[in-house]
Amino acid sequence: MAEAGSPQPNRPSAPKPAADPNRKPPQVMQINRRQEQLQREAAEARAAAEAAAEKARKLEEAAGLASPPPRDQERRRPEQSKAIPGEADEDRFDLGDMEGMTMADLLGAPDQERKKPQEERNTPRSVDDFDFDEEAFLAALDENAPVGTTGEVITGKVIGLESDGVYVDIGGKAPGFMPKSEAGLGVITNFRERFPKGLEVEVLVTREQNADGMVTISCRALALRKSWERVKEMEKQGKVVQVIVNGFNRGGVTCDLEGLRGFIPRSQLQDGENHQELVGKTLGVAFLEVNSETRKLVLSEKRAAVAARFSELEVGQLVEGQVASVKPYGLFIDLGGISGLLHQSMITNGSLRSIREVFDQGDRVKAMITELDPGRGRIGLNTALLEGPPGELLVEKDKVMAEAADRASRAQNMLKKQEQDAG
Repeated sequence: MAEAGSPQPNRPSAPKPAADPNRKPPQVMQINRRQEQLQREAAEARAAAEAAAEKARKLEEAAGLASPPPRDQERRRPEQSKAIPGEADEDRFDLGDMEGMTMADLLGAPDQERKKPQEERNTPRSVDDFDFDEEAFLAALDENAPVGTTGEVITGKVIGLESDGVYVDIGGKAPGFMPKSEAGLGVITNFRERFPKGLEVEVLVTREQNADGMVTISCRALALRKSWERVKEMEKQGKVVQVIVNGFNRGGVTCDLEGLRGFIPRSQLQDGENHQELVGKTLGVAFLEVNSETRKLVLSEKRAAVAARFSELEVGQLVEGQVASVKPYGLFIDLGGISGLLHQSMITNGSLRSIREVFDQGDRVKAMITELDPGRGRIGLNTALLEGPPGELLVEKDKVMAEAADRASRAQNMLKKQEQDAG
């Protein structure tokens, strides 16, 4: 036995296993796995290509561009197909018939259109190629033309009532709707009695048709339009109208005229200091401003007095008044509430050096009316027509004024004769 502490003898090592002659190096195994992956990917790509070719064939058949394959030549299924070495994709898939085709051709254009040559399909068609009836086309346009433009007056019939308005047949594809607030001027107590079914009404289009073809109409807007037209005509004629005062404020009083709200300023009242006491009273008024766009209707009691005085006058009439003021261009004569202008050129036919040479402020004057304009409140006077010889007023003014009535009659006859000769 070996002594303790003595070195151990060398033991023989275990024998190594013999090398496997079929085992490949790791590098070679990686290359083989890569090749197998590429082959699988190639097989999948070929299968996808075959499926795409099958789909293209079916589209060609549906589009009438290719006939189905003969029964004796069964196509290979994707799972049964195998790549043939050296065979190109162009040889395996015949895509020649699809050259120049669009997606619309593949998705089902009419057969007769698909069968035409490509050049004929691309040729644009003219109107003469279609069966076009111009009269029928125009009739269709008229039938579908929108009914009712803003501001148009239409006559229709009531066909229905709702809690919020009235439906009126105005000849369009949809009825016109009139809101309850637009049914008329003033307050309507019995809506159904005012608009029974079948009633023919005249309305104004206030809004053109919406997406449903319905237009908005109004009786009130039409009544207001007609009221403004009547009031404008009254103003043009210089009429004096009677109104009842129904309210007041700091600036004046209010009234109604033809359904419109009128205003009379305090400065245009005969009794402007106590204007609140005029409520309920009837006043004669004339027009100061009539503007339908701004809805302003301003009236005047004082101008009404002037207008009433104008209604008593006419051209050729002899009037008498007092010189109210002397101006460089003539004299203003107070005719009792209204003034007339005696222009310096109308005083005498003689040579006048100064206006005060004949008349001065405060003098009484008799003159003939030669111009009358109620709209502008103008009165033109003439004393030269009362003269015999030219300049007679410069030397015998009292005689001319005393004989003014007879001289005015002769002047009127002379003016009438001149008018007849001119006519």
